Amino acid sequence: MTPRLSTTAKRPRTRTSTELPPVHPGEILFEDLMRPLNISTRRLARDLRVPVTRIGDIVHGRRGISADTALRLGRYFKTSPEFWQNLQSIYELNVARRAAGSLIERDVQPLDAA
Repeated sequence: MTPRLSTTAKRPRTRTSTELPPVHPGEILFEDLMRPLNISTRRLARDLRVPVTRIGDIVHGRRGISADTALRLGRYFKTSPEFWQNLQSIYELNVARRAAGSLIERDVQPLDAA
């Protein structure tokens, strides 16, 4: 059975002046899977055959989810690797949008069709 993920559902879906920061995939991994299933960082790293520091850095938001890690997480949790890569991509886009979105909208004009 595929686990239900709820962390992103707790975030507001509309843009407001008090918009919460983007959700890092590591937060989703920890809050929606590791914590409810009582899986420690050490155990997950052992089961995935990766260094403990990799999982620790991911769950603390210091590292993104690589393609290799996405493949391993997908296999382990019976999800797709694309699920994990999409979480990472969405996170990175939201971070970039918050950092430079208005500047890019001001400076870059859409191409006019001929």
